[in-house]
Amino acid sequence: MISFKQLRYFDAVARTSHFGKAAEQCTVTQPALSMQIQELEKFLGVQLFERSRNGAMLTEAGREVAGRASKVLAELRDIVDYARRGGGVAGPLHLGVIPSIAPYVLPALLPVVRDTYPDLELHLRETQTQHLIDELVDGHLDLLLLALPVEHGEVETTKLFTDRFLLAMPKSRRIINRVRATPELLQQDRLLLLEEGHCLRDQALAFCELRRVDNIDTFGASNLSTIVQMVANGLGLTLLPELAVDLEVRRGDIKLMRFVDPQPRRTIGLAWRKSSPRKRHFAELGKLITEATAAQMQLSAAV
Repeated sequence: MISFKQLRYFDAVARTSHFGKAAEQCTVTQPALSMQIQELEKFLGVQLFERSRNGAMLTEAGREVAGRASKVLAELRDIVDYARRGGGVAGPLHLGVIPSIAPYVLPALLPVVRDTYPDLELHLRETQTQHLIDELVDGHLDLLLLALPVEHGEVETTKLFTDRFLLAMPKSRRIINRVRATPELLQQDRLLLLEEGHCLRDQALAFCELRRVDNIDTFGASNLSTIVQMVANGLGLTLLPELAVDLEVRRGDIKLMRFVDPQPRRTIGLAWRKSSPRKRHFAELGKLITEATAAQMQLSAAV
């Protein structure tokens, strides 16, 4: 029979492509992990990995088993969650957050979560949307905080709040009081955006209806703080979410302008596997997140 231990070890090697790294993640010795993988291969009658001095690469059979193993492990985690659902929000929770939300929500949220749910063991993962969705479906994450919508048949979502965008420009730039920005303004200037793969970039391009990329620069930037510093130094303009206004205005010498109606915006929400039995707990966490971000949103409302 295939054991849970074997599947967990196999999944770790499949994700890291390295027996040593997988052993560290599973807190076992490498020989013990390798033995379990060998027993799994013997039971299945197929070779799962091509082993080399540089690591381990999945074989064709290994790729097929890896996909199925991830789903089995996700189901097993849901079984454990189901058994615990009678209690409060407690135990391990693996939360994924996109980079354009994490630095602006987590500092206010984490102390509240710690005080409200002292028995919750929170694990955080910050990366781009598609990576988070893949890890959620595979069972490596339990809950995501990100921009909606999420189009996936195995994922369920709920809206938390709306996050409008403002136009950020150098403080030295002159603007007439009460004048509002338009998409055309961005088409005439140098637009600074995050690198490809960030949903914030895609949302900005959609709003501006930009089909050309002549005036778009990313510089490989993976966080908003880098973009804000570039704007502050006169290198261009960018769209800044309300959520980031309080922190980024303090960091950079910039000024902000509202857009004409309808103002560009994104919807922030939570996502989880449809099979998860912890929906009630996720709803409770959603309320905490909304309350924790309310202060930041109020500060930006004065702009």
